[in-house]
Amino acid sequence: MATQTPEPQSPETLTKKKCEPCEGGVDPYTREQSEAQLKNLPGWKLTDDGQRIRKQWTVKDFMAGMDFFNKCAEVAEADGHHPDLHIEGYRNASVELWTHAIGGLSENDFILAAKIDQLPIETKE
Repeated sequence: MATQTPEPQSPETLTKKKCEPCEGGVDPYTREQSEAQLKNLPGWKLTDDGQRIRKQWTVKDFMAGMDFFNKCAEVAEADGHHPDLHIEGYRNASVELWTHAIGGLSENDFILAAKIDQLPIETKE
């Protein structure tokens, strides 16, 4: 598991890292650490319980959402850290991240969020 740092990291720094396996035994990010890191990841929001981050997009159509989710899946599988993917109303796509083993957020979640932000997505104009 990556060492959690209270200092926010840039998206460029995060995308150069690889998620490390987490089997528990580490503390999740605090709300304050999470909020500080999210300032560097536009559009990502902390869920009300403070244990997950989520970002939403309005995609061009259903197939654009599925294409985006397939790209998310490739990045997630390569890093061994898997998000929850949601599509509602056929064009409202969202990605939710958290580290199941610790019941909260770890550096892995922010790494994957930064990598997802680099993916092309066909949004509604």
